[in-house]
Amino acid sequence: MRGDAELDGTPDWHRPLWHTPAAALSADTAQSAGMRRREGISGRRCGSAELWMGETVVAGGARSSDHHHGPSETGIYVVAGHPVFVFLEDGRERRVATAPGDYVYVPPWVPHREENPGPVQAVVVLARTTQEAVVVNLPSLAPPA
Repeated sequence: MRGDAELDGTPDWHRPLWHTPAAALSADTAQSAGMRRREGISGRRCGSAELWMGETVVAGGARSSDHHHGPSETGIYVVAGHPVFVFLEDGRERRVATAPGDYVYVPPWVPHREENPGPVQAVVVLARTTQEAVVVNLPSLAPPA
């Protein structure tokens, strides 16, 4: 077992932590209609190599456009509200209703959308396996004909 001083023979373990205060989240990231994404951790903001994190807010009664996140895996943690995640399974829409404290995993390339049927805004924290927010907006959840 290696000690901290031997991590790849470099001083990387001396690098400082990065702090993004809530008020400093940036909306300068990929967007989909009907929702607002704000990034807190990315390659551009803090030099992360393989991670993007941020939050998404969907107003009460709103829904996002259909989209996917390319090769990125997405982990979602529901902070507030009751967002619904919609995707196709066997050609039919499947709806995953959530509550605060729930987690949702979105595999790479899977078309989906977020809906917020309730009156209270939904807030989720996102983590992606790419350093930037890959967002490909689509005309529908169905594959092209």
